[in-house]
Amino acid sequence: MTVQNYILIIFIKNLTTTQIMKKSLLLITFILNSSIFFSQQMPIEFNSSQDNFIGFDGSSFATRNDPLDGANKVGQFHNNGTNANQGFYIDVSVDTDDKKIITLSFYSFDPNNHNILVKLEGPNKPNIQVKETFSITAAQNWQTITFDFSNAKNSADGTAAAASGIYSRIAIFIDDDATTPGTYLIDNISNGTTAPNPNILDVKYTDLVWSDDFSSPGAIDGNKWFHQTKIPGGGSWHNGEVQHYTDRIENSYVEDGNLFIKAIKENEPYTDQGHTKRYTSARLNSKYAFTYGRVDVRAKLPLESGTWPAIWTLGKNIPEDGGYWQTQGYSQSNSGWPICGEIDIMEHGLHNDNEVSSALHTPSSSGNTENTSKQILDDVTNNYHIYSMNWSPNQITFLIDDVAYYTYKPSTKNNNTWPFDTEQYLLLNVAMGGYAGEIASNFTNSSMVIDYVRVYQNVNTASINEDFNSNFSIYPNPASDLISIHTNKLIDKVELYSVIGQLVLAEENTTKRIYTQKVKPGLYLMKIYSDDKITTKKILIKK
Repeated sequence: MTVQNYILIIFIKNLTTTQIMKKSLLLITFILNSSIFFSQQMPIEFNSSQDNFIGFDGSSFATRNDPLDGANKVGQFHNNGTNANQGFYIDVSVDTDDKKIITLSFYSFDPNNHNILVKLEGPNKPNIQVKETFSITAAQNWQTITFDFSNAKNSADGTAAAASGIYSRIAIFIDDDATTPGTYLIDNISNGTTAPNPNILDVKYTDLVWSDDFSSPGAIDGNKWFHQTKIPGGGSWHNGEVQHYTDRIENSYVEDGNLFIKAIKENEPYTDQGHTKRYTSARLNSKYAFTYGRVDVRAKLPLESGTWPAIWTLGKNIPEDGGYWQTQGYSQSNSGWPICGEIDIMEHGLHNDNEVSSALHTPSSSGNTENTSKQILDDVTNNYHIYSMNWSPNQITFLIDDVAYYTYKPSTKNNNTWPFDTEQYLLLNVAMGGYAGEIASNFTNSSMVIDYVRVYQNVNTASINEDFNSNFSIYPNPASDLISIHTNKLIDKVELYSVIGQLVLAEENTTKRIYTQKVKPGLYLMKIYSDDKITTKKILIKK
């Protein structure tokens, strides 16, 4: 037993002996918590996984949608009425030197009068509190409650005590000193501090490595795209969808500088692979896969009821029979969905008209749509919008028209929460029915219209760090069956890309000798990863 633990135990025993109120036990919980420096900051808006209160003495907390704004997340606070001192707390840094006013938005489902006590706690200073009693101006509506901590009280003895310095915990008591059960909503707990932007890009990718601007009319470019048409087992596509995906030019074609992916209600039922369906569409797989980078897709979307356009990615190791990368031998039997990871850059049709969503599907969520966000846009059918995803080793951020609006950044990254450290490929499709709901009876056809698809990475690093680039040389060049890398640096990974950006070879923990017997003749870009940096070399392969 350490001296520190011994002192804490004596302190707890003394508190029990003197029978100090249960509210004071919050301080003990704070001291016992080994993490007394908190990254959580004000304001608390309940749009982050960190914005979670802990209930005690019969209270419980959850997040839910705002009843007046379904796109807004709020905190739901429930008292079961068994204890007059039940409440909630969250560990958060509150600097009161310059800002002594705390406000919160309160929503009551009943018209009764209420009180809220807000308490600030911190190490080596007295706990202070402000209690406000108020009338409900309108039931089932929001109202703002203000707590002035320049006129607070000492929680221990009730004497006047103005807030000063930094506190590390907020506790909230709704209907303090009363055994009144109830459920209430709180939002926007603020001391006037500007919220940090949770969607700042940690890496900006600027080098265009793969793209399609759809400049050649007619059929899609078969060097870049693959029609996925094979139906999964059971005779239908997943999620209750009712379409056939085809490789017909009626369902996917290039015209006027745009790719059209057209869903069609066929005049005559369409039969393929022994199954007959009334609707057809297209599902394209990119013949390019990558790890980390930015994807931009400029598109207009179908709006008709029952249409489900999507721009997304899957791990190229997914064992999906009939997918492009499965036909190329990359599937792994132990990497089924959602183990392979799925990044939904844009989906429409799952919510209201003109409301698009982004999401991630991982083993930690059992594939369910838990890590997601929505945005309402202006006329997605007639206006182009740029749907983007910025994927770094640390986070995945979604943007619309270059404005970031949602970031997935799990605090713990492992195979369950982060299956995003291996290559993913792009998918473009328009599904029909399923989660998108009932198809309109008068539906005939509708298209997702795509102006361009672009993938960016940071590959031209020589101009950024000439000193680092000079640490590597490759020979012979031209090469045939073997490339040697001369360097004193430790090499983490080597990748070889074709001039259109397709990965053709990858070696990890390399011994500085890359065998290229199976690589076709041509010009390639070699990316060398070392010490969190990347350098790129051009190499000519001759046979």
